[in-house]
Amino acid sequence: LGATGSGKSSVINLIPRFYDPTAGAVLIDGVDIRKITVKSLRDHIGTVLQDTVLFASTVRENIAFGRPDAPEAEVIAAARAAYAHEFIMSLPQGYDTYIGEKGASLSGGQRQRLSLARAILKDPGILILDDATSSVDTETEQLIQQALRRLMQNRTSLIIAQRLSTIREADMVLLLDRGRLAAVGVRTAAETPHDQLLRTSGLYAELYERQLRPASAAAPVT
Repeated sequence: LGATGSGKSSVINLIPRFYDPTAGAVLIDGVDIRKITVKSLRDHIGTVLQDTVLFASTVRENIAFGRPDAPEAEVIAAARAAYAHEFIMSLPQGYDTYIGEKGASLSGGQRQRLSLARAILKDPGILILDDATSSVDTETEQLIQQALRRLMQNRTSLIIAQRLSTIREADMVLLLDRGRLAAVGVRTAAETPHDQLLRTSGLYAELYERQLRPASAAAPVT
């Protein structure tokens, strides 16, 4: 969690080895990822980005990008889980519809749901979500959040967010500020990371006041 430019994406990009750390190490199950081939590492990582990456190809081929040999039934099941099947079937050729470079013919929410379907079909051990709902309307965000909850089950999920609502259910929250780790909240039997950070971090409390405090609570009584 952190404001724009705080270093969220820079940290996350270390995990798939888009670049390597200049000091220290990134470990997965205690193993330095520099000892793992890049292909093997990335085969176990799924990403859903704010700027969705789609290709000039069919809907089916975009969903199955990480698993090109996936059976048709699994492609459709992934689309259903991402709440994408209904809009796909409304396209001129359904799953065989050619969507053009970067999915230009689709809305932002539709592109995000195709990206989610791709991640669901890949079924990765590690999931990276980079502000996946930041550029969609409220109704679409609710659909995507439902799909994300399914996708995050039984896997390690790293969520980059500017909105506090995105990370309320996280087991650990890392708050970044201008390239540094400003605060850490860890779920305990008695306290959520959110409640912990409200109590211990002035910066987090400030973010909460700006984003989530009910307007009525701040309004003066007249």
